[in-house]
Amino acid sequence: MTAPLRLAIAGLGTVGGGVLRLLQSRHSEFKERAGRDIVCVLASARDKRKKRNVDLAGIPWADDMETIIRSDAELVVELIGGEDGAARQLVEGALASGKHVVTANKALLAHRGAMLAALAEEKNVTLRFEAAAAGGIPIVGTLRESLIAYDINAVRGILNGTCNYILTQMEATGRPFAEILADAQKLGFAEADPTLDISGGDTAHKLALLASLAFGIKPDLANIPIQGISHIAPQDIAFAREFSRRIKLLGVARRVGDAIDQRVEPAMVRLGTPLADVDGAFNAVVAHAGQAGPFFFEGGGAGEAPTTSAVIADIIDIARGNVFPAFGRPAHALRAARPAPAELIKSPFYLRFDVLDVPGVVAEIASHLAQSAISIESMLQRGRAPGEPVSIVMLTHECSHAAVAGALQVIAASDRVLGPPCMIPMEAG
Repeated sequence: MTAPLRLAIAGLGTVGGGVLRLLQSRHSEFKERAGRDIVCVLASARDKRKKRNVDLAGIPWADDMETIIRSDAELVVELIGGEDGAARQLVEGALASGKHVVTANKALLAHRGAMLAALAEEKNVTLRFEAAAAGGIPIVGTLRESLIAYDINAVRGILNGTCNYILTQMEATGRPFAEILADAQKLGFAEADPTLDISGGDTAHKLALLASLAFGIKPDLANIPIQGISHIAPQDIAFAREFSRRIKLLGVARRVGDAIDQRVEPAMVRLGTPLADVDGAFNAVVAHAGQAGPFFFEGGGAGEAPTTSAVIADIIDIARGNVFPAFGRPAHALRAARPAPAELIKSPFYLRFDVLDVPGVVAEIASHLAQSAISIESMLQRGRAPGEPVSIVMLTHECSHAAVAGALQVIAASDRVLGPPCMIPMEAG
């Protein structure tokens, strides 16, 4: 009979506690699915005295990471979080000592994924992270295994539920960003410090992992331009509806010739397309797989149930004996990403300028855009009170990201333009 899989878990917060409860409450089912028993032999968390909604009776406690690393556990589940400190010590130490690792730690993997993958292969163990990108959506395994026969040319996704919730509520209520963020914090959809979410940093961590899986590159966080959503105003969302669009914070990775374009930014997505229809705190990913067409995945991106489900799936797969490279290719085969030149990154753009309503201001803006070879498709101006601020909105034909950014830098210097212009790319679908 196959011996039980001995498991140690570090981090007993919402997800860690949920994993342990599920292992206990569905013990027989998971044993049947895995073909062997799964036994938690060690647990650890920051505060041993904290009351938790999980039964820790009979489970030895580890006061430090070294105790877990030196233990007889075959598998370590790291749910501490953070790119350094205890999480890094545990994951590196566990792999180096020949233990399998399951983690939801996107920050650690985005910064050190290639190195950790190589260490796992050297020790003939596996590093699994389904829960690190898009929560309950099984996109990691899909890119690593199910779509290997396809030539993936792009991965695009709504990868942060907090941002999607805020944008959805701004559209539904017409209220400004700051008010909706405060509500999201009260409801638990946003952290007390939401910086990583609303700045786009969380989305970038996840995108780095998905791009690595899709294109065989090392996670490349340093070359991902990141823009968050705090500058999005209710009027931008209202204008988007007029153009049959919705604004979504997207992580996008796509082939551009033999290079890869990776970026995180708000984008206008056409109504009626799958990404546009994703509401609330849900996540979604579209994998564009050449002639096979797009594959669309949607589901819960955070919280106990989706993330716990992803962690459990990895644990059971390891219990079955499935050991393979973390990113779907041997670590030595992961190549350094070649960032796509900025002048090749093209799309139509939505541009909003808050200006003084004085003669010549539109001509001045149009002149600067023309000098950068940016063609205007249409223009809207709302409100008319001479000498008072008004918004001018322009939609461009397809042009390069670099050209638009350069032109807006010049336009923003005008004493008739009030504040930095708003620039949002318009995604094809």
